[in-house]
Amino acid sequence: MTEPVPAAQLYTEQFAVDPYPSFARLRADAPVCPVSSPRFDSYLLTRFDDARTALTDPRLSKDLYGPGQHYLQLFGPNSEALNRNMLNSDPPEHTRLRRLVSQAFAPRRIEALRPRVRQIVDDLIDGFVAQGRAELMHDFAIPLPMVVICELLGVPRTDQERVLDWTQVIRTSGSSRRPPEQERAAVGEAQVRLHHYLAELVAAKRTTPADDMISALIDACDQDGRLSEAELVTTTFLLLFAGHQTTADFLGNATVALLTHPDQLDLLRNTPELLPSAIEELLRFDGPLPVASPRVATEDVEYGGVRIPAGSIVGVVLNAANHDPAHFVDPDRLDLRRVRGPHLGFGHGVHYCLGVSLARMEAQLGLAALLRRLPGLRLAVPPAELRRLPAASPFRGLLELPVRFAASAPPVSPPPASRPRPTEPTRTV
Repeated sequence: MTEPVPAAQLYTEQFAVDPYPSFARLRADAPVCPVSSPRFDSYLLTRFDDARTALTDPRLSKDLYGPGQHYLQLFGPNSEALNRNMLNSDPPEHTRLRRLVSQAFAPRRIEALRPRVRQIVDDLIDGFVAQGRAELMHDFAIPLPMVVICELLGVPRTDQERVLDWTQVIRTSGSSRRPPEQERAAVGEAQVRLHHYLAELVAAKRTTPADDMISALIDACDQDGRLSEAELVTTTFLLLFAGHQTTADFLGNATVALLTHPDQLDLLRNTPELLPSAIEELLRFDGPLPVASPRVATEDVEYGGVRIPAGSIVGVVLNAANHDPAHFVDPDRLDLRRVRGPHLGFGHGVHYCLGVSLARMEAQLGLAALLRRLPGLRLAVPPAELRRLPAASPFRGLLELPVRFAASAPPVSPPPASRPRPTEPTRTV
């Protein structure tokens, strides 16, 4: 059996900058690798075939709130009020919960949002295009999907900034210089505040419903009991957090990938019709969710000749699988003309990303606008100096993305009578 690797030995500062050499060593030497840490131990699966199989293995449960209460180790005591949702459940509970929201993310419904998303993209760029510089995470990548998902859910514009502040405390956990106990306390406080806010928002929507997703979920809760009150709040949190977090990190990662591969950047500028397939390659190349949300072995299982005991936490390393040379030719090379393959960036199986259509549209409109409207776009610091999320973070993303470009005035707004009317979110579920 492979000896456990201490987490501190794996999750180094260099790993935060570039984890792919470490993933390559794991795939070659310990494709099923036990990792030990003070909070919990786990097994990491890094080969594509093992990863794809594990994502559909019924013996690897997503229910972290069962008898083992693994959520306490992973998320802390305040997490149950927010994280007991479809992401952390198995069929048939997962099937029931997902069915209630899946219609809202159907491709045709998402496509109807395209004019509104395009307007949000342009409004954000208008805010900094004249300056010749920007911090793209704060100014663009984070607010774009945040505004979109808040409008879908029905979060008032006046509340979005504080909601974003709470979610960012959770996202950036471990990035401050505070002692670990203070960091955990800050995350716990953000979770409590966010839960209280969402519970109050649900109560307000029940009194005064609107044409938004939360109101539609309330209907499902009140009319026929398909959704409990607790599930209503946790589902809202999942849609809010997952609906902006990974897309924001993807936009940052993709921008860095393009700016550090000028040949591919030029190719995309000169061949904009490549953008849809380029999104898939950029996601494969440096995805925002390096490890799929955790699973727990309900019985002894074996992968790659390694026995994983019942009760063990299993991490499926999507970014390692997406660089497996057994499935991708020259996988560490960014190739926007790569024939689209079955990458695992959006997951696989029943937990395949629910918001894939929305994420793809936001990414396409966002990247297209950045390349079109910011000529001479370049990093303002060397790539090695970019501030990133901690190496052990469940997310792969940037804390800051300073860039420079040729300044230009934002376009003159059309007269009010000719301004296109925003597309209102469609009430669904």
